[in-house]
Amino acid sequence: MLDGLGRSIDYLRVSITDRCNLRCVYCMPCEGVEWVDHSAVLSYEELIRLCRLFAELGVTRVRLTGGEPLVRRDLDRIVRGIRAIPGIRAVTLTTNGVLLSEQLPGLLDAGLSGVNLSLDTLDRDQFQAITRRDMLPAALAGLNAALAAPGLNVKLNCVPMGDNDAQLAPLAALARDHDMAVRFIELMPIGLGSSLPRRTEAQVLEILEAAYGPARPTGWAGGAGPGRYVTFEGFRGRVGFISAMTHQFCDQCNRVRLTATGFLKTCLQYEAGVDLKSLLAGGVDDGALRAAMEDAVRRKPAAHHFTEGRGDADERRNMNQIGG
Repeated sequence: MLDGLGRSIDYLRVSITDRCNLRCVYCMPCEGVEWVDHSAVLSYEELIRLCRLFAELGVTRVRLTGGEPLVRRDLDRIVRGIRAIPGIRAVTLTTNGVLLSEQLPGLLDAGLSGVNLSLDTLDRDQFQAITRRDMLPAALAGLNAALAAPGLNVKLNCVPMGDNDAQLAPLAALARDHDMAVRFIELMPIGLGSSLPRRTEAQVLEILEAAYGPARPTGWAGGAGPGRYVTFEGFRGRVGFISAMTHQFCDQCNRVRLTATGFLKTCLQYEAGVDLKSLLAGGVDDGALRAAMEDAVRRKPAAHHFTEGRGDADERRNMNQIGG
């Protein structure tokens, strides 16, 4: 499936819930969160139908996100259902890891291909300050369970915010000790993240090279995303950078997002897209759904303009409502 600029769209991020068991400062407010009514969230049957149509249009990889996807009770069923769709080669999960250790066996049995675990610090007090919950031991248990699972592709995502500078080298050391990727993601000015401090790729790399010596490129593609990867002397794994602010990669974008309420979102910064949930409710056939998907993808914006300030058509929702 090609967009209007000829980019091949083969990667779909699917939010299955807006709910979460943490309250990370760049994602959700501490209190007063307005949850979407359960009736507005895509059902299992709707999710599978839409994923099947996306696969028919050329999507080969699906990542399940939230909110926190592990709080949805039928997650293993969703993984199994998407994995069974012809053309889908991988189903992966982005999670905070708090509930992962207990659910991972069932997810692996359902066909889960990989896990991206979001973790910004290994310090328990700082974890509580960032997430507003004292759940670091549970998150680490989830990470260790993922690392122990044979054949599971494991990545760790960290958002460098200045306050966690001292934790960047210890987090990167996980890739020294394990065959995994530790990735540093530049904070984007969306929702609550708009007012927070941030670190650039260059600043993070300076910290890591001071700790581990010169970085060298790995030549490892890293999967479906736009990450640039390096490694250090003695490292088993890789260190990645996803730097939308300082190394814009929109010309290589291969993804679209489906929110928990069934809105096909074609760019993270913009509100542009199409409400597929309303079309489903209206009883349209598969042909009409495919046409709506193709039309939205064809109109996918050329690039974000995060470094140029806000615009009238920009996304106004918080990250838990978008799906990341």
